[in-house]
Amino acid sequence: MSDKDEDKVELIDRIANGAFLAIMGLARILPYARRVPATGWFFAHVIAPVAGWRRRIRANLAKARPDLTEAEIRDLTRAVPDNAGRSLAEIYSGEEFIRRIHDADPLCGPGLPALEQAAAEGRPVILAVAHFGNYDAMRAALTGRGWPVGALYRPMNNEAFNRHYIPAMQAIAEPMFPRGRSGLAAMLRFLKGGGWLSLGYDQFDGNGASLRFFGLPTKTVLTPAELALRYDALILPIAGIRQPDGLSFRVEVGEPIPHSDAETMMQSLNDHLEAQVRDHMEQWFWIHRRWKTRGSR
Repeated sequence: MSDKDEDKVELIDRIANGAFLAIMGLARILPYARRVPATGWFFAHVIAPVAGWRRRIRANLAKARPDLTEAEIRDLTRAVPDNAGRSLAEIYSGEEFIRRIHDADPLCGPGLPALEQAAAEGRPVILAVAHFGNYDAMRAALTGRGWPVGALYRPMNNEAFNRHYIPAMQAIAEPMFPRGRSGLAAMLRFLKGGGWLSLGYDQFDGNGASLRFFGLPTKTVLTPAELALRYDALILPIAGIRQPDGLSFRVEVGEPIPHSDAETMMQSLNDHLEAQVRDHMEQWFWIHRRWKTRGSR
């Protein structure tokens, strides 16, 4: 890339970052109970059509849920970005978001006793998370119990955005490990020492195994299961499910995944997520290109 092209990209990044900060700055003027839904509305009605999200949601639903009516699809093209906007507003609300989660202590589900036992034994844990509900509600809920949970993250291409996004994430829970050799080494030491690590698994991974999601083949990362097997870690799904009031959460801990082979374990996680998404269609990030085909971007 030429210096001129790099300058152009940097300028676009600065403009995008400035626009985002302006939106969040205006949102913070509002009290929390109005800030979160207002940001959701803005994402649903302004960001989504401009960014092409509605078109992407429709394309994914046509593959995974061809049974939906036009009215149901139209509702989801608004509800999915609304949830994404609410989640960002919550992350950038810092202490207020964390306090609400800690006060509610929303952890529940059939896997909670296994988590409590792992904490008592100092056993490492792999928390399989998806872009569903608000996954930071899960991180806040666990730290509220005194269970620090680490996370692996990929820094955004927009460096200006990273300067405030990463600290916002770190304020909810630490440690956080950047992708790369040093971050990976630190993450593995943390896990080997009995740490708890949240890892995503619901995005297309070109190097992953060909598993199924909504009955369709898709490349799925095997790393969460492979690490669980290597370090004898408990592995289970966990999700912060947004409640009907749009502000509170139920952080549901799923049944532990039995250790077998990595592909079988990850297929079990795909199946669990599919059932969860079918129950709360608006809370999964249907904007991801989960079912890529050759030549698609």
